[in-house]
Amino acid sequence: MGKVTAAAAATDVETILQDSVETDFPPLVQVILAGGSGTRLWPVSREQFPKQLIDVIGNQTLLQATMGRMAGFDGAWDVAADPVIVCGTEHYFATYEQAREIGVNARIVVEPARRDTAPALTLAALSACAQDEDAILVAMPADHSIANLAALHHALDIAATHAHDGAIVTLGVPPERPDTGFGYIRLGDALRDGAHRIERFVEKPAAELAAQYVASGNYWWNSGIFVVRASVWLAIIEQFQPDMHAACVDACRDAKKTDECIMPNADEFLRSPSDSIDYAVMEQLGKPDSAFSGVVVPLEAGWSDLGSWDAVWQAMEKDDCGNAASGRVLFEGATATYARSQGGRLLACVGTSNMIVIETDDAVLVADRSHVQDIKGLVSRIRAENSPEADAHRKVRRPWGFYDSIDHGERFQVKRIVVMPGGRLSLQMHHHRAEHWVVVCGTALVTRGEEQFLLGENESTYIPLGVRHRLENPGRVPLQIIEVQSGTYLGEDDIVRFDDQYGRCG
Repeated sequence: MGKVTAAAAATDVETILQDSVETDFPPLVQVILAGGSGTRLWPVSREQFPKQLIDVIGNQTLLQATMGRMAGFDGAWDVAADPVIVCGTEHYFATYEQAREIGVNARIVVEPARRDTAPALTLAALSACAQDEDAILVAMPADHSIANLAALHHALDIAATHAHDGAIVTLGVPPERPDTGFGYIRLGDALRDGAHRIERFVEKPAAELAAQYVASGNYWWNSGIFVVRASVWLAIIEQFQPDMHAACVDACRDAKKTDECIMPNADEFLRSPSDSIDYAVMEQLGKPDSAFSGVVVPLEAGWSDLGSWDAVWQAMEKDDCGNAASGRVLFEGATATYARSQGGRLLACVGTSNMIVIETDDAVLVADRSHVQDIKGLVSRIRAENSPEADAHRKVRRPWGFYDSIDHGERFQVKRIVVMPGGRLSLQMHHHRAEHWVVVCGTALVTRGEEQFLLGENESTYIPLGVRHRLENPGRVPLQIIEVQSGTYLGEDDIVRFDDQYGRCG
């Protein structure tokens, strides 16, 4: 197709479909959708640090494992070197750091607000078009597990061929069992290479209906992995979701761009409806007024959406009694149990059967494996009580390092703050609290009002309420301080930023 502009990418459906066929081997661009919250994996997954940022299985986080999922692709298509990652503003810095940690130079698109997967993929498609390429987008969630990458690559090679011809393609997983936690795809006419037309999408069914689907052999699980030309996706969105298309185009037109990220205009993006790819597009395919077709390609690669602790247990290696563990765990007479020690304490499971036991610094979960879908409701209750355990861990990462909330009570809070070499907090002030800082290790450069001075180990200072201040680490070793806050309100939203090297002002 040649160059594609965001404004013109979806103006003529027939022309786009024809040009898609005539263009030889456009590149595959991996799009990672990393905007989820993952409440079913509480207490490890939290609102501010969801499951894709956590090492649920193996030594890498789920996001890092997803970034490496196209490595070694040897199909007929070239793969673009840099993936596109779409994430929320609250997860941008962690996403950026995790990409840098494994040497991935990702293009990160920062969603101003959550609008589900359809607007997220639209932003990614517009980003691809802005790079003067009508790429084939390979969109995959950041929080899934795939055991066999060679099988994934084979399925994607087939899917890209159908996408090149103008179809929107999804990977379907032949079901191993009836499962009420997945959406299903009803197979239509058979196509080449084991693919099928999509007859219809079915949302998560009841147990009896799921059993009927599996027994019929005419349904596959919906993996949530989609393959589509960028221009075709934009044409689809313009036809089925014109308000979404217009909002995303306007948001990208007025986007702020840096070397690391693209930040669409928040006011424009907030006009977009919130909807998933399944509802907004896939359920519309095949209707009489649609010029687009849907294709499903089989994926038999040890796929799991890791949507519950039971799914994590199923994806992990187990001992002879069916137990799986992460961290410091001992089993005695236990069977079919998954235990995870997140906080480093010894977790002992004696005589447990079909249980989930998860320990973190500030919460412990004990659940029957058959009831893990109820955890989402539990988290809603925790949030309704305004308890902090729903949103953040005790240890909270920031672009300059992290802080650990050691203790708190009425009108006081104690934190251990670690600032990495070269890190600096924003120039800020608080309306409701004062702060005492004691340096435990390293050297601190402190700005307090009009003053600027250095503090060494065992030295301290006081930041009065309402005074502008900044903490930074000019040294070569991590700076550790103990901060004691006191005041009438100690929430993290009592921060007024005046200057910030990480772009968080305003």
